[in-house]
Amino acid sequence: MEIEAFVKEMEELAPPGLAEAYDEGRIGLVVEGTRPVRRVAAALDATVRVAEEAAALDADVLVVHHSPLFGPVHRVAGETARLLRVLLGAGMHLYVMHTNFDRAEGGINDALADLLGLSDRQLLPMGLVGRTSTDPNAIAALLGPLRVYGEVRTIERLAIVGGSGFDPALIRAAVDLGADAFLSAELKHFVARESPIPCLESTHYALESPGMRALARRMNWPYLDDPPFLQLCG
Repeated sequence: MEIEAFVKEMEELAPPGLAEAYDEGRIGLVVEGTRPVRRVAAALDATVRVAEEAAALDADVLVVHHSPLFGPVHRVAGETARLLRVLLGAGMHLYVMHTNFDRAEGGINDALADLLGLSDRQLLPMGLVGRTSTDPNAIAALLGPLRVYGEVRTIERLAIVGGSGFDPALIRAAVDLGADAFLSAELKHFVARESPIPCLESTHYALESPGMRALARRMNWPYLDDPPFLQLCG
């Protein structure tokens, strides 16, 4: 298919109107290639390594969650230059679905809830709350290491926000929906101190990559895994 038809298909999966205002101009077709769409690869981040793997697979489009061009670009150098050389050298398109895919049906938060087995789901402005019977150790077995702030044993209703979602207003909204723990990434000290429920801190990659993997499975695309290196010390 032509790239215009592919973009239309992606916008049906994750309508741009679902995105946060700050994503304006940062989602959709952010790098225009030259190829018709026959092969597509997916990843969470458009790293140089991911782009090289996509080129080796002869992919025509790379679909990612995080745009590598999020801020204004005044100088094309370093990692940005390396990435663009790979993409443009291969004629590859780069398509981004960010907060619109967080909120989309079957998107980032739905896939995370599926992985964790949450039922009886209620939506937050970003993320959701679902019923479970679990504990931090069981969640860590699925997602990798967690940092837990506050005393928690069994969790009955868990709030989840894929990515960086420890916002005090979201936590209060989750409590109003009966949440007794809140799972997200990149927790600030003052939020942990003031939270009325325990906070479970995972990594950004661990929380959002399941959504892109699920999309790749649904669309029969290869998923290109490239988590940031994490070393646990002490």
